[in-house]
Amino acid sequence: MLRRRPGDSFDAGIVDGPRGRATLLAVRTDCLVLGFAWGDEPPPLEPIALIAGLPRPQTARKILEDATALGVSAMHFVLAERSEPGYARSKLWTTGEWRRHTLAGAEQAFTTRLPEVTFGRGLAAVIEALPAAGSRVALDNYEAPQALTRTPMSAPAALALGPERGWSPAERTLLRERGFVFAHLGERVLRLETAAVAGVTLVRAALALV
Repeated sequence: MLRRRPGDSFDAGIVDGPRGRATLLAVRTDCLVLGFAWGDEPPPLEPIALIAGLPRPQTARKILEDATALGVSAMHFVLAERSEPGYARSKLWTTGEWRRHTLAGAEQAFTTRLPEVTFGRGLAAVIEALPAAGSRVALDNYEAPQALTRTPMSAPAALALGPERGWSPAERTLLRERGFVFAHLGERVLRLETAAVAGVTLVRAALALV
């Protein structure tokens, strides 16, 4: 509301509800009086679930914001075998700070839709809760036989990325047993937050969502 005066209008929205224009009607000592003109509700989120091995908090902040802006319907940060256990005790997760980053991503995308976010569960539990239909792809730099761009996709889609130190052998076995195919993003080794953005973008393209 910086420098706003009565009569000024600005974009506004209700989380998971409509968006429109708000008008500042009056400034009082204890409150602001606003009027709203609501438009249509924004479209639903994309049928893409992003699974990531719990990374360092700063990396998770970037993924939360960027993946929200890209429209994923869910983000699951799992305690992978090679995740640092202390990351789960970060204030990002213990204080609810993570929600602020999803709100920032939604604001960037000019939407009110927020994804489901979970953290601290195991990989098997997250996979068990996924829809049975659709595509399941795990990104891996070492054992993937094909590029993500050559991987057939159908909705709903689940995209899994290991933590910064990658998937363990046991996790690779679990992913394969649960129907995930392995794919890569090319020969270059990317930061987790970069791989998440690139991966979601390619999945959106494969599902004709862009």
